[in-house]
Amino acid sequence: MKPAHEQLEHITHSVDISLPEGALLALLDEDRPLRVKLGVDPTAPDVTLGWAVVFDLLRRFQEMGHTAVLIVGDFTAQVGDPSDKSETRKRLSAADVRTYAEQLLPVIKTQLLSDHLEVRYNSEWLGAMDMHDVLELTSEFTVARIMDRDDFNKRWVAHEPISMIEFMYPLLQGMDSVAVRSDIEIGGTDQLWNLLVGRDLQERRGQPGQAVATVPLLVGTDGVKKMSQSLGNYISVRDEPEDMFGKVMSIPDDVMPDWYRLAAMATRPEVETLEQGLADGSMHPGEAKRDLARRIVAMHHDTHAAERAEAAFDRLFRAHEVPEDVPTHTVTADGEISLPALLADAKLVASRSEGRRMIKQGAVRISGERINSEFVDVSFIKDSVIQVGKRRFVRIEMA
Repeated sequence: MKPAHEQLEHITHSVDISLPEGALLALLDEDRPLRVKLGVDPTAPDVTLGWAVVFDLLRRFQEMGHTAVLIVGDFTAQVGDPSDKSETRKRLSAADVRTYAEQLLPVIKTQLLSDHLEVRYNSEWLGAMDMHDVLELTSEFTVARIMDRDDFNKRWVAHEPISMIEFMYPLLQGMDSVAVRSDIEIGGTDQLWNLLVGRDLQERRGQPGQAVATVPLLVGTDGVKKMSQSLGNYISVRDEPEDMFGKVMSIPDDVMPDWYRLAAMATRPEVETLEQGLADGSMHPGEAKRDLARRIVAMHHDTHAAERAEAAFDRLFRAHEVPEDVPTHTVTADGEISLPALLADAKLVASRSEGRRMIKQGAVRISGERINSEFVDVSFIKDSVIQVGKRRFVRIEMA
């Protein structure tokens, strides 16, 4: 293995908090493969660039010869992580969790090395706990300790409900660390309290307490809230290059430094140069954002895909041309046709109601002409290109 200081420099590119102080370096100095735990609750169907930040950290440990212990929280996902939540979370069914896990795990594995990877499901040990085990676990933490959590405290002060099951979540997550005997646990900054609970539970059970390391939360494309599938402000690691490039180009200028560091894995000197250039005007925000978009697309696809995506972006937004390879949709109707229904059938919108909303917003064009009516004549759409928003197109063919 490489010297501990070299490992630390490579691993901690995006780390903002590491506790206890000096513990991570001390573990690396032991010159042995460490067990590095990351827990992921399958509560949504996709992997976002925000999630990719912590997967990158886990991969960096693998690259140094350490074992990535990926915990699929099929049990804890049914409880619901209350971290950073202002209200009680809706619980998922076992079937929902199983479906999400089947969708997510293959994508997560693309973010990690196949070597030095151990995948575990926490229902293996949490599902085997009986009432005696649960009561023993709850006896180890006081309500006062639980209320030290900022999100719980805020909800308590605001007289917002907190369910007993939410109190259980950090204890259950902590038991994962005990079960897999983790040396280190990583996660987002919103997970810091939970990670420290895992360390506490290990020590109470005679194990060495894990070191913890967290990465900042990536702000979403809205530039305000953290990237979230439920908020719709996310970019998927599976997005097509053109969509990924266009979405990155839509982010606010002021979040670019964080995106460079976290989403594009730029070095600290590169981020400092960017910040200085944006501050003194020597770097144009648009060009900086293009570079950011190219980097991100290249990371999740390749450099050729990034070049094609940028060219497609320019055709669409600079030359106002219709993109290449527009999908086709066949229409068999005569006379008037419902435009919301057509948009939904052509997969340009998720539903007819969304189609009506897009029409009212002036976001629907047929052959470049903005459409305000919900009904159009079939002859008008013959051999036309329908556009919804900035990036959704379909070419109409008549049967």
